[in-house]
Amino acid sequence: MPNFLSKIQYIEIPKYTTISGKTMSINLSYQLFGCALHSAPVVLVNHALTGNSNVAGSEGWWNALIGSNKPIDTNHFTVLTFNIPGNGYDGQANHLIENYKDFVARDIAKLFLLGIEALGIHQLFAAIGGSLGGGIAWEMAALNPKITKHLIPVASDWKSTDWIIANCLIQEQFLVNSKQPIQDARMHAMLCYRTPESLKNRFQRSQNEEFNLFNIETWLIHHGNKLQKRFQLSAYKLMNHLLKTIDITTNRGSAAEVLKTIEAEIHIIGIDSDLFFVSEENTSTLKLLHPKLTNVSYHEITSIHGHDAFLIEYEQLNAIIKDIFQPELVRTVS
Repeated sequence: MPNFLSKIQYIEIPKYTTISGKTMSINLSYQLFGCALHSAPVVLVNHALTGNSNVAGSEGWWNALIGSNKPIDTNHFTVLTFNIPGNGYDGQANHLIENYKDFVARDIAKLFLLGIEALGIHQLFAAIGGSLGGGIAWEMAALNPKITKHLIPVASDWKSTDWIIANCLIQEQFLVNSKQPIQDARMHAMLCYRTPESLKNRFQRSQNEEFNLFNIETWLIHHGNKLQKRFQLSAYKLMNHLLKTIDITTNRGSAAEVLKTIEAEIHIIGIDSDLFFVSEENTSTLKLLHPKLTNVSYHEITSIHGHDAFLIEYEQLNAIIKDIFQPELVRTVS
């Protein structure tokens, strides 16, 4: 089967009505990697807050995980990735960005499911996503419990906790009120994505003599400026808003009731030092479902780096997921 990387393509979704009751047309953009569509099992990868559809290849943000002879092997799978509408990566400056509060995470899940349907995919082999992307994967499985054989939320949760909501509020205050909103919001966010131990291990209170600053300060300024150059303010506002709206139980019932409807093998992956999506929430989910369900497992990455460990500790993440994606274990073609 050919191993390829596609350019951005589009699916027109006319007259989509948001959960808040607004109707509009959506151009949903996506990319495909690996085997040609309908020639191999399909793996959906959902991006995180500042991510995009470019997950593999030399510039792919998860290329340590996805590619030829990687754990998600593009010689054996078709990898499908959508851009969250309004993330700016596809160059579309549409009304989605302007009216970001009309949308919640479940809207994005619904749009992704409509995109999957439009592509003629009846079932995914796996849906995997980190952080916000994992929350959207949870929402997709709650909307369509049969949509995927494997559900793999990484450094994520099926809900936005009080802690997440609080941090999103602070982020929004930066984004709305700051003179340099992207830079300031990003600097604050980096402290949620890492840990005190990680920063101590890296910087050791060292100083940058050229700028008369501590190196931790120049590092934060660098990350703020870097994001400002590649990310739109409107996109940041939207993604931050979506992050605080993850909740598979809204208008449905208890978490246990909703989670038990999901027919996928659920592989929850947490990080022991995550200060953002804390690991205790994942273990609570496991306790909620065990021993009544046997299709749920929990795996934990050990790291000093906190939330960002899902983008750093590739050896551990690869070891956790590799058995799921063993080609000899895959029997069906989507």
